Formats: sequence, structure tokens, C-alpha cells
Amino acid sequence: MSPFSASLRKAALTAHVTASLGWLGAVAAFFALAVAGLVSSAPRTVQGAYVAMELIGWAVIVPLAGLTLVTGVVQSLGTVWGLWRHYWVIAKLLITMLATALLLVHMQPVGHVADAAARAALVGGELQGMRIQLIADAAAAAVALVTAAALSVFKPRGLTRYGRRRQRERPLPRPAAL
Repeated sequence: MSPFSASLRKAALTAHVTASLGWLGAVAAFFALAVAGLVSSAPRTVQGAYVAMELIGWAVIVPLAGLTLVTGVVQSLGTVWGLWRHYWVIAKLLITMLATALLLVHMQPVGHVADAAARAALVGGELQGMRIQLIADAAAAAVALVTAAALSVFKPRGLTRYGRRRQRERPLPRPAAL
């Protein structure tokens, strides 16, 4: 039996799915801006892209990453899946925690490039390596978030030691498909 009522479980799931999809969408927008900032020859486009990336990062991506982490933990604690019973839940938790930590580290070069772009349009190869890194980081984040989503959909089998012990102590009914 789930610790949450059906309506509370659905509300928690809705919050988690909304936050994680929002995070993925914001990363896609960030990626598009990073590409535009690197390849555009229009100084205002380059400047606008990098300034917008910093704004999207701090105002949208970072809060959605934190919300995804919190709602994911709440969601797992309120369902029969649990937080420590299944390897796929632990994998999602680790992906989300790592992606959030890397995001916070990643925001430092975003700020550096945005500041440089705001002072004067980046031209030619100025900060080229850092600008390419922004694209690579956004692509890696998208892959990580899609991987976490796939784990939610496919739910690979595999109980942890704790999950096997809990199952022996009190067998849980098989969760309904989402």
C-alpha cells in the first residue's frame, strides 16, 4: 500500500513530471542559445544569446533542477517504489543529484561568458573553448535528463538488497502501470 492517497500521489507525480520536463525544455533552449552564440556573426545576436543563457540558467534551469530533485524524492517516498528499493530509482536520484551539482559548477563559466558578451560582443575566437564547452555541457545535460526519463518509463527490474529484504518482510502489490 502506498503511503500517499491516490490524489496526493498523482499531484506529486504531476509536479515531478512538470519540473523534470521543464528542466529538459530549458536545457534545450539553453543549447539553442549556445549554438546561436557560437555560430552567429551578428554581434547583437551573440551578445543577446549569452546574456539570455545566464538568465535562463539562474532563473529557470537551476530552480527546476532543485524542484526535480525534491519532487523526485517526495514521489519515491510516497509510492510503493520507495527511494532505496529499486536500482532504477537510485540511478535516477544519482543522475539528478550529479546533474544538479554539475549545473551549479557550470553556471560559473556561463556567467563569465555572459559578462564578456555584455561588455562587448564576442568576436572571432574569443573564449572559443568556453563557448564550445557550453554547447557540450548542454548536450550532456539533455542526454542525462532523457536517460532519467527513460528509467522512469522502462523501470528496469532489479531490487536492491534493502528492497529484497523489505519484499520478504511484507510483499507489496505490483504497482499499476503509469
